[in-house]
Amino acid sequence: MKPFFYLLAALAFLPATASATNRVEEGRAVYNFRCYFCHGYSGDGKTLAATYLTPRPTDFKRADPAYLNSERVREVLSQGKPGTAMKPFTGILSQQEMQAVAEFVVDEFVRRKADNTSYHTVENGWPEHERYRAAFPFAKGEIPLSRPWENLTPEEAQGKRLYLSSCVSCHDRGAPTDDEITWDSRPLSFPRNNFSLANPPKVDATTSASPYALHEIPPKVAGMNPLERRGERLFQQNCAFCHGADGTGQNWIGKFMEPHPRNLRDPAFMTAATRQSISHAIREGLPNTSMPAWKSVLRERDVQSIVAYINRAFHPLKDEKTKH
Repeated sequence: MKPFFYLLAALAFLPATASATNRVEEGRAVYNFRCYFCHGYSGDGKTLAATYLTPRPTDFKRADPAYLNSERVREVLSQGKPGTAMKPFTGILSQQEMQAVAEFVVDEFVRRKADNTSYHTVENGWPEHERYRAAFPFAKGEIPLSRPWENLTPEEAQGKRLYLSSCVSCHDRGAPTDDEITWDSRPLSFPRNNFSLANPPKVDATTSASPYALHEIPPKVAGMNPLERRGERLFQQNCAFCHGADGTGQNWIGKFMEPHPRNLRDPAFMTAATRQSISHAIREGLPNTSMPAWKSVLRERDVQSIVAYINRAFHPLKDEKTKH
């Protein structure tokens, strides 16, 4: 009986048909576009975004295959997971796409505990990924970031500098973990690739990250009152991650979301917006989008500060009573 049992066990880890294999690959493409930033392109949830979330995203590689099957994953994709940052993707992904993602996650991470190696492609903005090889030990956790510089070889030191400049946004080892290293790292939402916000690059169609870098620069607004300055700090700490530091939603993460975060500088929308409507969206969130409700995170004064900043920095807002 043992050989037959082992054969059945082995078959359970293989896609049953060619169509199943196609669905897994379709799911890989959707996952690499929609899911990697929080769950990691290797499915282990070790990302910079994950360190800002409580509870953290699921580590699929530690999941029990007897519990986490494609039906459960598909249910969470469809309905979200209350009490977490996992929002429903109904209205964003089709039923076919959700099924494909669920089958990919279970096959790639839950069952086979494999590494998804198809993210770093030219199409995804990563030409010549091998040029980052010196940084791979730090991205994989093989060399701890806490190791003193003087204890690194010249090649390892070069790899650490490369990791810190290009890889840390997604391959995070910067939060307090077993490595015992902490830092105050702003979550830039584009591949860092040695770009500098102090000296931003010119927009160049051949440089994939440069258009996103430009949207990570906050506007310079002179003469703000205390409420507006408070709103600026809160917006840049909380809202800029999706809406961009310049409020356009044209940053790296904003372009990944569907629908895109609201462009707070778009006259077509903002002319009709009011202080009350923006306040309500912040408090209650927006259904069928990635805009969460902030009412349990921000106090009313915080909400009004952000509204005041949006009014001053991005586009004037009307009061409801003067809307007409």
